[in-house]
Amino acid sequence: MKKTLLCMLTFALLTWMIPVGGLLLAEAPLPDNPLTSPAASPAPDGATGQAPSASPTPAATPEAGTLRILDEASGEILTVFARDYRIGAAAAELPADWPDEAIKAQMVAAWSYALFQQQAARAAGQAHDLSADPARRQGFMTREVLQSYWGVNFETNYARLAALADQVDGWVVQWEGAPAACCYHASSCGHTEASQNVWDEALPYLQGVDSPWDTAADGWEVTVTYTVQQMTDALQLNFSDRGLDLSGDAADWFGAPTLTAAGCVASQPVAGAELTGTELRGALGLRSAAFTVQYADRTFSVTTHGYGHGVGLSQWGARGMALEGKSCAEILAWYYPGTDLAQG
Repeated sequence: MKKTLLCMLTFALLTWMIPVGGLLLAEAPLPDNPLTSPAASPAPDGATGQAPSASPTPAATPEAGTLRILDEASGEILTVFARDYRIGAAAAELPADWPDEAIKAQMVAAWSYALFQQQAARAAGQAHDLSADPARRQGFMTREVLQSYWGVNFETNYARLAALADQVDGWVVQWEGAPAACCYHASSCGHTEASQNVWDEALPYLQGVDSPWDTAADGWEVTVTYTVQQMTDALQLNFSDRGLDLSGDAADWFGAPTLTAAGCVASQPVAGAELTGTELRGALGLRSAAFTVQYADRTFSVTTHGYGHGVGLSQWGARGMALEGKSCAEILAWYYPGTDLAQG
Protein backbone atom coordinates (compact mmCIF):
# COMPACT_ATOMS: atom_id res chain seq x y z
CA MET A 1 0.00 0.00 0.00
CA LYS A 2 2.84 2.38 0.86
CA LYS A 3 4.52 1.64 -2.47
CA THR A 4 1.25 2.30 -4.34
CA LEU A 5 0.77 5.62 -2.55
CA LEU A 6 4.38 6.62 -3.25
CA CYS A 7 3.98 5.84 -6.96
CA MET A 8 0.73 7.80 -7.05
CA LEU A 9 2.34 10.83 -5.42
CA THR A 10 5.37 10.65 -7.70
CA PHE A 11 3.35 10.44 -10.89
CA ALA A 12 0.95 13.14 -9.73
CA LEU A 13 3.84 15.52 -9.18
CA LEU A 14 5.36 14.66 -12.56
CA THR A 15 2.08 15.21 -14.41
CA TRP A 16 0.59 18.11 -12.41
CA MET A 17 -2.04 19.61 -14.75
CA ILE A 18 -0.41 17.85 -17.71
CA PRO A 19 -3.28 15.69 -19.01
CA VAL A 20 -5.06 18.41 -20.91
CA GLY A 21 -4.81 18.13 -24.66
CA GLY A 22 -5.48 21.72 -25.64
CA LEU A 23 -7.49 20.71 -28.71
CA LEU A 24 -9.25 24.07 -28.90
CA LEU A 25 -5.87 25.77 -28.70
CA ALA A 26 -4.57 23.37 -31.35
CA GLU A 27 -7.00 24.82 -33.86
CA ALA A 28 -5.24 28.19 -33.67
CA PRO A 29 -2.31 28.80 -36.08
CA LEU A 30 1.23 28.39 -34.87
CA PRO A 31 3.05 31.61 -33.97
CA ASP A 32 5.14 33.16 -36.72
CA ASN A 33 8.31 32.70 -34.71
CA PRO A 34 7.98 29.62 -32.48
CA LEU A 35 11.39 30.24 -30.95
CA THR A 36 10.21 33.40 -29.19
CA SER A 37 6.79 32.06 -28.19
CA PRO A 38 5.63 29.41 -25.73
CA ALA A 39 5.44 25.85 -26.99
CA ALA A 40 2.49 25.38 -29.31
CA SER A 41 1.00 23.12 -26.68
CA PRO A 42 1.63 24.95 -23.40
CA ALA A 43 3.64 23.38 -20.63
CA PRO A 44 2.59 20.85 -21.74
CA ASP A 45 -0.85 20.90 -23.32
CA GLY A 46 -2.73 23.50 -21.42
CA ALA A 47 -1.09 24.61 -18.19
CA THR A 48 1.73 27.02 -17.54
CA GLY A 49 3.15 25.05 -14.64
CA GLN A 50 4.00 28.34 -12.92
CA ALA A 51 2.77 29.53 -9.56
CA PRO A 52 0.20 32.35 -9.64
CA SER A 53 1.39 35.86 -8.98
CA ALA A 54 -1.06 36.25 -6.11
CA SER A 55 -1.18 34.06 -3.02
CA PRO A 56 -3.92 31.42 -3.29
CA THR A 57 -7.13 32.09 -1.41
CA PRO A 58 -7.40 29.58 1.45
CA ALA A 59 -9.86 26.82 0.61
CA ALA A 60 -12.61 25.62 2.86
CA THR A 61 -12.71 22.01 4.02
CA PRO A 62 -13.33 20.00 0.85
CA GLU A 63 -16.78 18.52 0.35
CA ALA A 64 -17.49 15.11 -1.11
CA GLY A 65 -17.96 15.25 -4.88
CA THR A 66 -16.14 18.56 -5.26
CA LEU A 67 -12.75 19.69 -6.49
CA ARG A 68 -10.59 22.53 -5.25
CA ILE A 69 -9.28 24.21 -8.39
CA LEU A 70 -6.64 26.91 -8.25
CA ASP A 71 -7.46 29.71 -10.70
CA GLU A 72 -3.96 30.52 -11.90
CA ALA A 73 -4.91 34.03 -13.01
CA SER A 74 -6.64 35.22 -9.82
CA GLY A 75 -5.04 32.97 -7.20
CA GLU A 76 -8.51 32.06 -5.96
CA ILE A 77 -9.32 28.46 -5.08
CA LEU A 78 -12.65 27.50 -6.60
CA THR A 79 -14.88 24.81 -5.17
CA VAL A 80 -16.34 23.01 -8.17
CA PHE A 81 -18.98 20.29 -8.17
CA ALA A 82 -18.43 17.13 -10.21
CA ARG A 83 -21.11 17.89 -12.81
CA ASP A 84 -19.83 21.42 -13.35
CA TYR A 85 -16.29 20.11 -13.70
CA ARG A 86 -17.24 17.54 -16.32
CA ILE A 87 -18.97 20.24 -18.35
CA GLY A 88 -16.24 22.85 -17.93
CA ALA A 89 -13.38 20.45 -18.57
CA ALA A 90 -14.96 19.05 -21.74
CA ALA A 91 -15.80 22.54 -23.01
CA ALA A 92 -12.19 23.63 -22.48
CA GLU A 93 -10.94 20.68 -24.52
CA LEU A 94 -13.37 19.84 -27.31
CA PRO A 95 -15.71 21.61 -29.74
CA ALA A 96 -19.27 21.39 -28.44
CA ASP A 97 -20.50 19.78 -31.68
CA TRP A 98 -18.25 16.73 -31.52
CA PRO A 99 -19.83 13.24 -31.28
CA ASP A 100 -21.57 12.45 -28.01
CA GLU A 101 -19.46 9.41 -27.14
CA ALA A 102 -16.19 11.30 -27.68
CA ILE A 103 -17.32 14.12 -25.38
CA LYS A 104 -18.48 11.63 -22.76
CA ALA A 105 -15.12 9.84 -22.92
CA GLN A 106 -13.36 13.19 -22.40
CA MET A 107 -15.59 13.96 -19.43
CA VAL A 108 -14.90 10.62 -17.74
CA ALA A 109 -11.16 10.83 -18.44
CA ALA A 110 -10.95 14.37 -17.05
CA TRP A 111 -12.94 13.48 -13.93
CA SER A 112 -10.91 10.31 -13.32
CA TYR A 113 -7.65 12.20 -13.64
CA ALA A 114 -8.96 14.92 -11.34
CA LEU A 115 -9.76 12.33 -8.67
CA PHE A 116 -6.31 10.79 -9.13
CA GLN A 117 -4.71 14.19 -8.57
CA GLN A 118 -7.08 14.95 -5.70
CA GLN A 119 -5.97 11.85 -3.79
CA ALA A 120 -2.32 12.76 -4.24
CA ALA A 121 -2.88 16.43 -3.38
CA ARG A 122 -4.76 15.71 -0.19
CA ALA A 123 -2.29 13.03 0.87
CA ALA A 124 0.43 15.67 0.46
CA GLY A 125 -1.59 18.35 2.29
CA GLN A 126 -2.01 20.57 -0.77
CA ALA A 127 -4.44 23.48 -0.52
CA HIS A 128 -5.88 22.67 -3.95
CA ASP A 129 -6.42 19.58 -6.07
CA LEU A 130 -5.85 20.97 -9.57
CA SER A 131 -4.74 24.12 -11.36
CA ALA A 132 -6.56 25.70 -14.28
CA ASP A 133 -6.90 29.00 -16.08
CA PRO A 134 -10.62 29.37 -16.88
CA ALA A 135 -10.28 32.82 -18.46
CA ARG A 136 -7.76 31.47 -20.99
CA ARG A 137 -9.85 28.31 -21.54
CA GLN A 138 -7.15 26.05 -20.16
CA GLY A 139 -8.05 22.97 -18.17
CA PHE A 140 -11.51 24.06 -17.04
CA MET A 141 -14.04 26.79 -17.83
CA THR A 142 -16.55 28.22 -15.39
CA ARG A 143 -20.16 28.84 -16.37
CA GLU A 144 -19.44 32.58 -16.57
CA VAL A 145 -16.51 32.05 -18.93
CA LEU A 146 -18.60 29.70 -21.04
CA GLN A 147 -21.31 32.33 -21.37
CA SER A 148 -18.75 34.75 -22.77
CA TYR A 149 -17.04 32.12 -24.92
CA TRP A 150 -20.16 30.64 -26.51
CA GLY A 151 -22.19 33.84 -26.70
CA VAL A 152 -25.60 33.30 -28.32
CA ASN A 153 -24.92 29.54 -28.46
CA PHE A 154 -24.45 29.27 -24.71
CA GLU A 155 -27.87 27.86 -23.80
CA THR A 156 -27.81 25.25 -26.58
CA ASN A 157 -24.24 24.14 -25.98
CA TYR A 158 -24.55 24.10 -22.21
CA ALA A 159 -27.74 22.07 -22.31
CA ARG A 160 -26.11 19.52 -24.60
CA LEU A 161 -22.99 19.11 -22.46
CA ALA A 162 -25.04 19.04 -19.26
CA ALA A 163 -27.15 16.19 -20.66
CA LEU A 164 -24.00 14.26 -21.59
CA ALA A 165 -22.49 14.93 -18.16
CA ASP A 166 -25.59 13.46 -16.55
CA GLN A 167 -25.22 10.31 -18.65
CA VAL A 168 -21.78 9.63 -17.17
CA ASP A 169 -22.58 10.80 -13.66
CA GLY A 170 -20.30 8.97 -11.23
CA TRP A 171 -18.32 7.12 -13.90
CA VAL A 172 -14.65 6.71 -12.97
CA VAL A 173 -11.83 4.89 -14.73
CA GLN A 174 -10.05 2.82 -12.09
CA TRP A 175 -6.86 0.84 -11.79
CA GLU A 176 -6.66 -1.60 -8.89
CA GLY A 177 -9.68 0.04 -7.27
CA ALA A 178 -8.38 3.63 -7.36
CA PRO A 179 -8.90 6.46 -9.86
CA ALA A 180 -6.54 6.14 -12.81
CA ALA A 181 -4.23 8.87 -14.10
CA CYS A 182 -6.24 9.33 -17.29
CA CYS A 183 -3.94 11.66 -19.21
CA TYR A 184 -5.14 12.93 -22.58
CA HIS A 185 -3.88 14.90 -25.55
CA ALA A 186 -5.14 16.25 -28.88
CA SER A 187 -3.63 13.71 -31.29
CA SER A 188 -0.78 11.22 -31.38
CA CYS A 189 1.56 10.39 -34.23
CA GLY A 190 -0.57 7.31 -34.89
CA HIS A 191 0.34 5.40 -31.73
CA THR A 192 0.04 6.81 -28.23
CA GLU A 193 3.15 7.15 -26.08
CA ALA A 194 4.19 5.26 -22.94
CA SER A 195 4.11 7.39 -19.79
CA GLN A 196 7.72 6.64 -18.82
CA ASN A 197 8.95 8.15 -22.08
CA VAL A 198 7.50 11.51 -21.06
CA TRP A 199 7.52 11.58 -17.24
CA ASP A 200 9.84 8.68 -16.25
CA GLU A 201 7.02 6.91 -14.37
CA ALA A 202 5.66 3.73 -15.98
CA LEU A 203 1.96 3.00 -15.45
CA PRO A 204 0.63 -0.30 -16.84
CA TYR A 205 -2.41 1.26 -18.49
CA LEU A 206 -0.40 4.04 -20.13
CA GLN A 207 1.92 2.00 -22.33
CA GLY A 208 0.61 3.12 -25.72
CA VAL A 209 -1.94 1.79 -28.20
CA ASP A 210 -2.52 2.18 -31.92
CA SER A 211 -4.49 5.31 -32.77
CA PRO A 212 -4.84 5.41 -36.58
CA TRP A 213 -7.73 7.89 -36.46
CA ASP A 214 -5.30 10.63 -35.46
CA THR A 215 -3.94 11.06 -38.96
CA ALA A 216 -7.26 12.75 -39.86
CA ALA A 217 -6.75 15.43 -37.20
CA ASP A 218 -6.57 19.07 -38.17
CA GLY A 219 -2.91 20.04 -38.31
CA TRP A 220 -1.72 16.46 -37.79
CA GLU A 221 1.37 17.17 -39.91
CA VAL A 222 2.94 20.59 -39.51
CA THR A 223 6.30 21.87 -40.72
CA VAL A 224 8.00 24.87 -39.14
CA THR A 225 11.25 26.44 -40.31
CA TYR A 226 14.16 28.01 -38.46
CA THR A 227 17.09 29.98 -39.78
CA VAL A 228 20.52 28.92 -38.61
CA GLN A 229 20.56 31.89 -36.26
CA GLN A 230 17.18 31.02 -34.79
CA MET A 231 18.22 27.43 -34.21
CA THR A 232 21.53 28.58 -32.69
CA ASP A 233 19.74 30.93 -30.31
CA ALA A 234 17.24 28.28 -29.23
CA LEU A 235 19.86 25.62 -28.61
CA GLN A 236 22.20 27.96 -26.72
CA LEU A 237 19.36 29.36 -24.62
CA ASN A 238 18.10 25.94 -23.53
CA PHE A 239 21.19 23.72 -23.59
CA SER A 240 24.17 25.94 -22.86
CA ASP A 241 25.32 23.51 -20.14
CA ARG A 242 25.16 20.39 -22.34
CA GLY A 243 28.46 20.78 -24.19
CA LEU A 244 27.05 21.85 -27.54
CA ASP A 245 29.55 22.52 -30.31
CA LEU A 246 27.88 24.77 -32.89
CA SER A 247 31.10 25.75 -34.62
CA GLY A 248 30.83 23.20 -37.40
CA ASP A 249 28.66 23.04 -40.50
CA ALA A 250 24.98 23.42 -39.48
CA ALA A 251 24.12 20.58 -41.84
CA ASP A 252 25.92 18.21 -39.44
CA TRP A 253 24.33 19.39 -36.19
CA PHE A 254 21.45 16.90 -36.09
CA GLY A 255 22.29 13.21 -36.20
CA ALA A 256 20.03 10.17 -36.57
CA PRO A 257 17.46 10.03 -33.74
CA THR A 258 16.49 7.06 -31.61
CA LEU A 259 12.73 6.57 -31.61
CA THR A 260 10.33 5.20 -29.01
CA ALA A 261 7.99 2.34 -29.89
CA ALA A 262 5.30 4.93 -30.60
CA GLY A 263 7.48 6.74 -33.14
CA CYS A 264 8.41 9.78 -31.05
CA VAL A 265 11.99 10.96 -30.68
CA ALA A 266 13.53 9.33 -27.62
CA SER A 267 16.97 10.87 -28.07
CA GLN A 268 18.54 13.09 -30.71
CA PRO A 269 22.25 13.82 -31.22
CA VAL A 270 22.60 17.58 -31.62
CA ALA A 271 25.97 19.26 -32.08
CA GLY A 272 27.80 16.76 -29.90
CA ALA A 273 25.12 16.56 -27.18
CA GLU A 274 22.43 13.92 -26.66
CA LEU A 275 19.03 15.57 -26.13
CA THR A 276 15.61 14.02 -25.57
CA GLY A 277 12.70 14.55 -27.88
CA THR A 278 10.71 16.08 -25.04
CA GLU A 279 13.51 18.57 -24.37
CA LEU A 280 13.71 19.59 -28.00
CA ARG A 281 9.94 19.86 -28.23
CA GLY A 282 9.97 22.42 -25.46
CA ALA A 283 13.03 24.29 -26.70
CA LEU A 284 11.75 24.64 -30.26
CA GLY A 285 8.06 25.11 -29.45
CA LEU A 286 7.05 21.98 -31.34
CA ARG A 287 3.56 20.51 -31.38
CA SER A 288 4.82 17.06 -30.43
CA ALA A 289 7.93 14.97 -29.84
CA ALA A 290 7.23 13.02 -33.03
CA PHE A 291 9.36 15.05 -35.41
CA THR A 292 11.97 14.92 -38.15
CA VAL A 293 14.62 17.54 -38.91
CA GLN A 294 15.88 18.41 -42.37
CA TYR A 295 18.42 21.02 -43.41
CA ALA A 296 18.76 22.79 -46.76
CA ASP A 297 19.68 26.28 -47.93
CA ARG A 298 20.70 27.36 -44.42
CA THR A 299 17.23 26.55 -43.14
CA PHE A 300 16.08 23.86 -40.72
CA SER A 301 12.67 22.35 -41.45
CA VAL A 302 11.08 20.45 -38.56
CA THR A 303 8.00 18.37 -39.34
CA THR A 304 5.81 17.16 -36.48
CA HIS A 305 3.03 14.59 -36.38
CA GLY A 306 0.30 14.89 -33.77
CA TYR A 307 -0.23 17.47 -31.06
CA GLY A 308 0.50 17.04 -27.37
CA HIS A 309 2.49 14.75 -25.11
CA GLY A 310 0.85 11.71 -26.70
CA VAL A 311 0.04 9.81 -23.48
CA GLY A 312 -3.38 8.31 -22.77
CA LEU A 313 -6.56 9.23 -24.60
CA SER A 314 -6.23 10.86 -27.99
CA GLN A 315 -9.08 13.31 -28.46
CA TRP A 316 -9.04 12.97 -32.23
CA GLY A 317 -8.81 9.22 -31.79
CA ALA A 318 -11.87 9.31 -29.55
CA ARG A 319 -13.67 11.32 -32.22
CA GLY A 320 -12.74 8.78 -34.89
CA MET A 321 -13.87 5.86 -32.76
CA ALA A 322 -17.16 7.60 -31.93
CA LEU A 323 -17.82 8.22 -35.63
CA GLU A 324 -17.32 4.49 -36.18
CA GLY A 325 -20.03 3.77 -33.61
CA LYS A 326 -17.84 2.98 -30.61
CA SER A 327 -19.22 3.83 -27.18
CA CYS A 328 -17.66 5.95 -24.45
CA ALA A 329 -16.83 2.78 -22.52
CA GLU A 330 -15.14 1.21 -25.56
CA ILE A 331 -13.10 4.35 -26.18
CA LEU A 332 -11.88 4.47 -22.59
CA ALA A 333 -11.07 0.75 -22.56
CA TRP A 334 -9.03 1.20 -25.75
CA TYR A 335 -6.88 4.08 -24.54
CA TYR A 336 -6.55 2.86 -20.92
CA PRO A 337 -6.21 -0.92 -21.38
CA GLY A 338 -6.67 -3.07 -18.30
CA THR A 339 -8.62 -0.45 -16.37
CA ASP A 340 -12.16 -0.81 -15.05
CA LEU A 341 -15.03 1.62 -15.61
CA ALA A 342 -16.72 1.95 -12.24
CA GLN A 343 -19.89 3.69 -11.13
CA GLY A 344 -19.02 5.60 -7.97
